[in-house]
Amino acid sequence: MTIDADGFPAPPALVAHARRFRAEGGTPAAPRVAATVLLLRPAGDGFEVYLIRRVAAMAFGGMYAFPGGGVDPSDSQAHLDWAGPTPAGWGERLGLTPEAAQAVVCAAAREVFEEAGVLLAGPDAQTVVGDVSGDDWEADRVALEQRRGGFADLLARRGLTLRSDLLLPWSRWITPEFEPRRFDTYFFVALLPEGQRTRDVSGEADHTLWVRPADALSRAEAGELTMLPPTLVSLSQVAAGGDLAGVARAAATRDAATPVTPRLDEPDDGEPRFVLA
Repeated sequence: MTIDADGFPAPPALVAHARRFRAEGGTPAAPRVAATVLLLRPAGDGFEVYLIRRVAAMAFGGMYAFPGGGVDPSDSQAHLDWAGPTPAGWGERLGLTPEAAQAVVCAAAREVFEEAGVLLAGPDAQTVVGDVSGDDWEADRVALEQRRGGFADLLARRGLTLRSDLLLPWSRWITPEFEPRRFDTYFFVALLPEGQRTRDVSGEADHTLWVRPADALSRAEAGELTMLPPTLVSLSQVAAGGDLAGVARAAATRDAATPVTPRLDEPDDGEPRFVLA
């Protein structure tokens, strides 16, 4: 699938689905708020991004995506040590109330720990924990994944501060109205903390890889990697940064509050396309 600034070709199955939804007067499902993180690490003169392939039984099974998932109720109720922009500051960037912004940021940090074993937290506002792959950390991760404990409780017990400044807001996508399962997803970028490493720990993935964004796009074009448009567009956007410093500069000025919602356009004189509205 080739995606450009105007959108991307609409697969026939999705066109039929959208037409049926309109013809039947379908009611759009309420989108679930979610967060996802593009983990980046240096690679030569460029950088790589971490991708996971969702297991077939999951929503979007078989697709390569970034670690992430839905906001949990506990994410908005957590009282935790916090470094970086305040929840109110995050709210301004994300177009949310402080409470909702805290929930989204917490969900991003929690999900990247649950799905990749990477913890964006440290003993204070200037440092980050090192290796978190030991058995004790793994027990904590599993407990969190199974909702036998909360993220704030984990950080408090470990004497850690959430490093919200390690998350850089990137974009926001809302699933088209005709889809039965919809998400309102906030995308962030984050640099893999020094001393930490990703681990294939989540039962929600059956394959993981580090890959240069441009290579991931080439492999997707060749049919080797299957991805949804938000993933493809995000890869193209971070690739345009050139290097990690360029990505950070781009993140500072991006609009992460206005959602992108692909809309089906069926012109009389052309092929159906999804427009990135």
